[in-house]
Amino acid sequence: MRKLIPLVWLLCLTLGAAMAQDAKPMSWKDVATWKYMPGSAFKLSPDGQWIAYGIVGLEADGELILQKVSDPDSKKSFPIGNTNFPNFEFSQNSQWLAFKESPKFSEKQANEKSKGKPLKEKVHLIKLGTDEKKTFENAGGFSFNAEASTHLIINLPKEGNADIKGSDLLIHQLSSGKSQNLGNVREHSVNKAGTHLAYTVDAANSQGNGLYLLTLASNSTQVLDTDEAGYQSINWTEKGDAFAALKMKKDKKYKQDRGTVLGVKSLSSPQVTLYEAAKDSTGFDQKYTISPNRKPEWSEDLTRLFYGIHPLVLAEKETPKKELNKDSLAAADSEKLSKILADTTIKSISDLQKAIAKADTAKKADPKKNDAKKPEMTIWHWNDSRLQSRQQVLENMDKNYSFWAMYDLAVKKHIALQDSSMKDLSILPKQRYALGSDNQSYELQGNLDGQAYRDLYIVDLKTGAKTQLFENFYQPSFGSYPRPSTDGTKLLYGKDGHFYVYDIVAKTHTNLTEGLPVTFVDVEDDHNVTDPLVSPLGWSSDSKYVLLRDDWDIWQVPVGGKETALNLTQNGRAEKIRYQYRFILDREEKGIDLSKTNYIRIYGENTKKSGIATLSPAKKGGLTPGAKVLLWEDAMISGLGKAEKAEVFTYTKEKFNEPTQVYLTDASLANGKKVTENAPDAGKFAWSSGVQLVDYVTAKGDSLQAALFLPAGYVEGKKYPTVIYYYEKLSQTLHNWSNPGYSGTGWNPSLYTSNGYAVLIPDIVYKMDDPGMSAVWAVLPAVDAAIKTGVIDEANMGIHGHSWGGYQTSFLITQTDRFKAAAAGAPLTNMISMYDLIYWNSGGGNMSIFEASQGRFTGGPWENWEAYERNSPIYHVKNVKTPLLLLHNDKDGAVDFTQGVEYYNALRRLKKPVIMVQYLGENHGLGKTENRKDYAVRMMEFFDHHLKGQPAPDWMTKGVPRLQLGEHLEERAF
Repeated sequence: MRKLIPLVWLLCLTLGAAMAQDAKPMSWKDVATWKYMPGSAFKLSPDGQWIAYGIVGLEADGELILQKVSDPDSKKSFPIGNTNFPNFEFSQNSQWLAFKESPKFSEKQANEKSKGKPLKEKVHLIKLGTDEKKTFENAGGFSFNAEASTHLIINLPKEGNADIKGSDLLIHQLSSGKSQNLGNVREHSVNKAGTHLAYTVDAANSQGNGLYLLTLASNSTQVLDTDEAGYQSINWTEKGDAFAALKMKKDKKYKQDRGTVLGVKSLSSPQVTLYEAAKDSTGFDQKYTISPNRKPEWSEDLTRLFYGIHPLVLAEKETPKKELNKDSLAAADSEKLSKILADTTIKSISDLQKAIAKADTAKKADPKKNDAKKPEMTIWHWNDSRLQSRQQVLENMDKNYSFWAMYDLAVKKHIALQDSSMKDLSILPKQRYALGSDNQSYELQGNLDGQAYRDLYIVDLKTGAKTQLFENFYQPSFGSYPRPSTDGTKLLYGKDGHFYVYDIVAKTHTNLTEGLPVTFVDVEDDHNVTDPLVSPLGWSSDSKYVLLRDDWDIWQVPVGGKETALNLTQNGRAEKIRYQYRFILDREEKGIDLSKTNYIRIYGENTKKSGIATLSPAKKGGLTPGAKVLLWEDAMISGLGKAEKAEVFTYTKEKFNEPTQVYLTDASLANGKKVTENAPDAGKFAWSSGVQLVDYVTAKGDSLQAALFLPAGYVEGKKYPTVIYYYEKLSQTLHNWSNPGYSGTGWNPSLYTSNGYAVLIPDIVYKMDDPGMSAVWAVLPAVDAAIKTGVIDEANMGIHGHSWGGYQTSFLITQTDRFKAAAAGAPLTNMISMYDLIYWNSGGGNMSIFEASQGRFTGGPWENWEAYERNSPIYHVKNVKTPLLLLHNDKDGAVDFTQGVEYYNALRRLKKPVIMVQYLGENHGLGKTENRKDYAVRMMEFFDHHLKGQPAPDWMTKGVPRLQLGEHLEERAF
């Protein structure tokens, strides 16, 4: 019933024993100054000769490490202050590195206490291979001028007038070291070649506002357009040979500015096209204007401009002020005074004040105007396609929504490409056609039962003509949605469990998979949807093939001709190896280039090994069947990258007890050399001694696995207190490094194993109409199998989960008393009441989640009452014997706070041992660092007491009275 990873196992035992002597368990206080490399904080220079990566800490100052690959002694460290996201960039010619330095943690703390002005940042420029460094103070964003790499461009934030959108832009010439300052720059953007800088100016009183083009080599500026208007949304073509922008001008008649599209091409002698919609009274519906909420863009052939339009809204008319007639005012005041003097009911100063106020009110009343105070309210109607709460969440997006339109330069004609009858439009590659989509007819039903339908259209981008492709198209998963070929003339889509190709020109549909010996339906998807398809890898760059996944193997399927489909990977299904996804090594690729070697991420479903394999090109086109495995280890292998201009490759490797590191290699991925020192303080602390993979069979006959993480200093034959954690399927995390940190749920497996706990993470699969019982059927057999390893102390087991895992926890303790303690974060506890509540983060109703997503029920409670009741913790609350720590926050926008309150009150009424902690204003997970720290400590204290027998703190045994809470929290804060 268990599998050991032999070499890793022996090595980990040896390391574990050594670490137990020299290293200490990591405390939650240690986490604050723990330093690590964020996932995106590693870069390789374009020539592959330099690496740079950032090391940061939550309450510590970070550093940037720079090193020449061939010379380990060249390693240098530069301070970058306190930041979670190191910001650095190599120039495209690999001669320069620029990076930002944030304020230090101590400076941020002092500034926060004093409530001072925002602290300023710096940008540093380094010439690689030298000691040359230049610093730019008070700097914001920065970038090199793309391919040319002749200049560093830095935004200098400006304090003061918020009405002026522009700020200073510093253009630093790298060769001479000279800098030029452009004032009041609102936006700027460099073309791909790095030869031209387009920018807009937004100055005081709109003086000099305009669109400008700077030729960087000659330092010559051309004025393309100026006006008392706002210029924005610069958007270069991919080639960098042209760009488009918007000019927005105020019109007092309307709430919005009115827009003009500018198209600029022929950069050496710029040709500027202006399409002023307000002046096109015959071709442009004047109830609309060009929208600032969508960037304009050129067609690839530079014959058309695409942009957004939206309806105009009239401005509210100001009521003209009437001239005051002094004689009339005097007469009115005299009359008012006479009435007050004649009023015999006035007995005091208070009575007099009331009489004067009453007279003033009567004077101001206008019989022609309704001065009554309007109510603040919402009307919820049963025919609303979206709940009012959903409409509120989407209000700004709906207000800013724009429709695609096009201007044809040859015929000087505007063409609207969509309107309110077709809400979504995607322009396909090569801009010959567009795919339109609309779900308005199905939105109400979809929001009720979670089943997704929509109408699909083809739009001809030469004429704007719309043709319906599908009515009532069913989308059980993202894999079914149409994907365009790289030439923009075909669509790959899924229907009724098969993949089809639609030829837009020929108007033909072809079933690609009906004759193949496997299904491309995701048979492991246990949600209440019909025939969900596995998402395809995509189209080949020549549009002749599509690459499909059957959840194990990759298939090369021709879309025309007499070729047959090929199983490229061949052994996936037989050996339970998943060929998961393809690494994209060229960020500018258009489709999958089958003339090159393709790198594929592979994963062993039963072994949990991972690695990288390649598929090689065939002589006659396409790829050759048979994958070549380059890396295959008992580790988490991922993150393959490549230098932009050299055959230098990198990949990442980690294990549960070994931090993620980057390895440098060549195209063969052989003999990878570790080039990073992530988690430099890791040696100071004790980590898990290793991992085990536990096989088990659920009560319903499903074969599943669980990841068992050993405690630090593990001694074979000794049993350890254990926390069981779950969230659907997670055994694939067997080799994942969990970076120490304060999570939004209080959970971090590395901290628990460091402190002497074993951690078990079992898989759960679901049976329809039994989401709670499915956890019982899966988790208890997993625990039984894990106990047989001899690692787990069956008398000291705790369970924990958050959200859906919190639901499983709150349900499990109603079905078994095998666990000594349970911690449930933001749990669903009453499936019947929860069904009709709102997912406030999105504004949508829960019913669609219950019927077609995570809930896995067929129908609503009134159609399936017994199943809802059977799987609701609240209806079995009398069975609970396990002490429970319950986390639920009052602003939880996913699982309503009332779910936690219901469960807490029911347990309290029955005098069951329950503690609920609530962090004011927090959502579904904890956001504030101080709250994350506090809950992480409390949860471990809770398990330490129940599973390790440590003394319980007073907050657990006695609670904390409201009047003593402030002092209690102050004592614990760190």
